Amino acid sequence: MTEPNRERLRATFTEAAGLYDRMRPAYPQRMFDDLAQLAGTGPGCRVLEIGCGTGQATLPLAARGCRITAVELGAEMAALARRSLADFADVEIVVSDFESWLLPQEHFDVVIAATAFNWVDPAVRVTRAADALGPAGALATVTTHHIAGGSESFFLEVQDCYERFDPATPPGLRLPTGADIPEDSEELDVSGRFGPAVFRRYEWELTYSTQEYLDLLRTYSGHRALDPVVLDGLLEAIGDLIDRRCGGSVTKRYLTQLRVARRLT
Repeated sequence: MTEPNRERLRATFTEAAGLYDRMRPAYPQRMFDDLAQLAGTGPGCRVLEIGCGTGQATLPLAARGCRITAVELGAEMAALARRSLADFADVEIVVSDFESWLLPQEHFDVVIAATAFNWVDPAVRVTRAADALGPAGALATVTTHHIAGGSESFFLEVQDCYERFDPATPPGLRLPTGADIPEDSEELDVSGRFGPAVFRRYEWELTYSTQEYLDLLRTYSGHRALDPVVLDGLLEAIGDLIDRRCGGSVTKRYLTQLRVARRLT
């Protein structure tokens, strides 16, 4: 992803902060148990969260007693996160991009980015995360992938809708399986700043009504970047397909991947 495209697409999330908060799924509870084991996220742990969004990962960490500074690019998203976390005095939410945010002198025990690390400039994200950590501090990144499974016939047929309305759609695109998603630590390895990464993976499914699924699509940056007329046509076609072929609901299969590595230098 080029830098201009990254800047343009990541700015789309805050345009629909309320919808994002309502429709984006929470993270698996098992992930937070593993995070506590691998990174030590428990009472008193000092956490820097990159791109907290509306607080989907922040809230479970705060409930476990972490002291959190969360840096969020979107003011509307940050406002929703503040409301969700109002009962936690040890949570501070700062509106800024991580690239230019001034790192505090006191180091953090854990830096976490939940479905946000890919939106940070790759030229600086690993180095700045390492600089924010104390000795042997942990960097935890979370990625979420839509994988094969659930309503498989729908996700095959819906490609026709995308190819009709969005010429940039690769022809014959198919969802990967969970096994197709690699455990990638290359950028950490080549940086020389982190030790070997440990991975945990979680596959799970959610079922959406037609309207819920269309609302979910409206939170995705790639959809929001489409011309509004094109987006309306695409969503109408998808909604019609769900109603006609799937009885008004679809099930989507997700893979959530947790990657944790300890700082070396």
